[in-house]
Amino acid sequence: MSGMRWRLFKGFLRLVIGLAVVATLAGGYLFWRAMPTYSGSEKLPGLSAEARVWRDAYGVPHIFAASVDDAARALGYLHASERLFQMEAQRRGGQGRLAEILGPDRVAGDKFVRTLGFYREAESSFSALSPAAQKRFQAYADGVNAFIDSHKDALPPEFLLIGDHPEPWKPADSLVFGKLLSLELSNNYEFEALRARLRQKLGPEQAAWMFPGMQPGAPITTEPTLGVTHASVKSLKDQIGALIGVTHGASNEWVVAGPRTVTGKPILANDPHLGIGAPILWYLVRIVTPEGSVKGATVPGTPLVLLGQNESIAWGFTTADTDVQDLFIETIDPAERSRYLTPDGPEPFETRAETIRVKDSADVNITVRATRHGPILSDASEDLGSLAEPGKAIALAFTGLGDHDTTADAFLRLNGARNWSEFLDAMRLYQTPTQNIVYADVTGDIGFFSPGLVPLRKSGDGLAPVDGASGDFDWTGMVPFEQLPQLHNPEIGFAFNANNANVPSDHQPTFGQDWEEDFRARRIQQFMERIEKHSLDTSAAMQVDHLSLAAKALQPFVAAIAPSDERARQAQALLASWDGVMDKDRVEPLIFTAFLSSLHRILIEEKTGQNMEAMGPFAATTLISLMRDHPSWCDAPGKPDPDCRKALGRALDEGLALLVKRDGSDMSQWRWGSEHVALLQHKVFSHAPLLDWMSDLSTPSSGGFYTLDRGGGWEPSPDRPFARTEGGGFRGLYDLADPEKSRFIIATGESGHIFSRHYRDLVPLWIDGKSITLTGSEDDLKKAGAALLTFSP
Repeated sequence: MSGMRWRLFKGFLRLVIGLAVVATLAGGYLFWRAMPTYSGSEKLPGLSAEARVWRDAYGVPHIFAASVDDAARALGYLHASERLFQMEAQRRGGQGRLAEILGPDRVAGDKFVRTLGFYREAESSFSALSPAAQKRFQAYADGVNAFIDSHKDALPPEFLLIGDHPEPWKPADSLVFGKLLSLELSNNYEFEALRARLRQKLGPEQAAWMFPGMQPGAPITTEPTLGVTHASVKSLKDQIGALIGVTHGASNEWVVAGPRTVTGKPILANDPHLGIGAPILWYLVRIVTPEGSVKGATVPGTPLVLLGQNESIAWGFTTADTDVQDLFIETIDPAERSRYLTPDGPEPFETRAETIRVKDSADVNITVRATRHGPILSDASEDLGSLAEPGKAIALAFTGLGDHDTTADAFLRLNGARNWSEFLDAMRLYQTPTQNIVYADVTGDIGFFSPGLVPLRKSGDGLAPVDGASGDFDWTGMVPFEQLPQLHNPEIGFAFNANNANVPSDHQPTFGQDWEEDFRARRIQQFMERIEKHSLDTSAAMQVDHLSLAAKALQPFVAAIAPSDERARQAQALLASWDGVMDKDRVEPLIFTAFLSSLHRILIEEKTGQNMEAMGPFAATTLISLMRDHPSWCDAPGKPDPDCRKALGRALDEGLALLVKRDGSDMSQWRWGSEHVALLQHKVFSHAPLLDWMSDLSTPSSGGFYTLDRGGGWEPSPDRPFARTEGGGFRGLYDLADPEKSRFIIATGESGHIFSRHYRDLVPLWIDGKSITLTGSEDDLKKAGAALLTFSP
């Protein structure tokens, strides 16, 4: 290279390096200036007195305030300082305004949410709240806005990357999260649509085979027992759920009375299994005011402790899977398409115009239609639209669409309840989503209650779409509060739920049929039978238990396979001697999951030709029922398979072929944890070069879809078919003998700022099943080195 060309090259190289350094420094400055303040003093207008926030070693805020409203104001500021973009995404998701910042790909989701009218309902529901609740939510919003106003030039970098700027926070922005939660945790209409498609394709008898229902000996929450019988063996909705960190919903909870614990007082445990990511949905907090103290898990964007404990009581939630949705097939008036038929003659559709603004594209104008039953969902869902015959439209009746929803008031009262009576008073205000709640208090009371609005039907079982014109299937009201599933101090001394049935299948009034498969519930039942005296440690071990009863139930079917080659013989031998523990350092869980996934595809997806997403990724209960009770289902045209051995063998071969392709031919090197990675990925930075790996907290993980430590995911992706996308992102263990000893953990860290030390510091504890306490006086916290941030009026 000549001297002139070398000098030019060196100059160009210096320029490139210089620009890279400048870009790095500029980027670093953007991240640095957005970091929250953990110590010092800040102005917070509207406070009645000084509020002090002590951040412990893990960045968890302990708020000491003169009133609960002052505490809410401080919490709003803190949430915004750590998780503002998460809050923005949730708010826009509930408003149906994601296309404004994310472009045309989000139009369909926005249309779906606008059709449901969530934000309109949140706005009207605010007026239905008590004056105390309105004041609390307004104080929280004021705290959020105080942060936004004082950090207009120091917002989290996600806003710059996407080209967004947060608008002032409103109370409805907090309330709309409850609407999104209600949608994600209520799946009945998906099951109804699936049943309708299966009946069209297979006929009623074989369609019913796909839904075997409650199995003999299955645990029933309101009928707790001891005995050997229990010891045996992406739609639009999902796109929205993935964005807000709430997908489908599975959880564990149990409460044990004092006579069955080492302390003589109740122990309560809870771990909701929702979508995981970074940061996690949950945010830990402890609030101390003259009215009392409360601690546990909040969701940024809301001012309430959703899962937790005060000085007197503790509570935990699981999704109830109650049937609170019905699809009504409306008949359009042949004489006038702007009307639909009712028992009293044609009525006009209720309509409203909506404009969806789209980033880098033209606005999209839509007309939302609704009938007396609810919004026309077939207008917004391609899946439901395909079910609507010419001249028909499908409306959704859903208790989550109430425009005078007082659920926020229920949580407000729950946070301050002191006994079972006050707990029930709070639950009278609860509307949606239906949940199963376990309860315990310091006096020794335990209980279970499943609150929420549940419809009474004139006729029908609510399992499939029904005619809307006749009125024969209309809702006639709601199940009376006193008839909702409940227990108070059961003689047996415990109660639990793992999304299994909370009442018998023939119970009247009906609460549904589509409960979660009962493998986790049976595993809890085993622990209840085997542990003589429960403790926080035994409950902690239960929460991270990795034994899959589904794997144990399927072992006899694996044993029946005639191996096609040496690899299949080796895999079969491994599974035959396996103890069913889904340990990340073992090979058997990987082989089993690949086999089960293939068996699901062969016997359910291929045979039905339908999208079976509503049933989950495996539907092990259905597979077992088909092979055991209806083996003719395994036959193929011209290829009888009376004992399903051919289908089982094919499933093993195809599962192994996938593993060879992904992990190599040496089976001894395969490990469950190398594939079953907990995907703790940032929702924005995971899509940005360099920032993707800097923000990625993903880690190998034990557990599986059917273990108490829930793993896997509802919709495995083709490129990561065994990844963990769901799990117990929050775990709570409550000691009612000494509430100061209660334990908490979330999956990531408190902060959403990727360079904060509190972005990732809880991951090692979470993955190892460890936890922290939220306790101490201000003096104790100071001595422990906690950072003090003082808010002044």
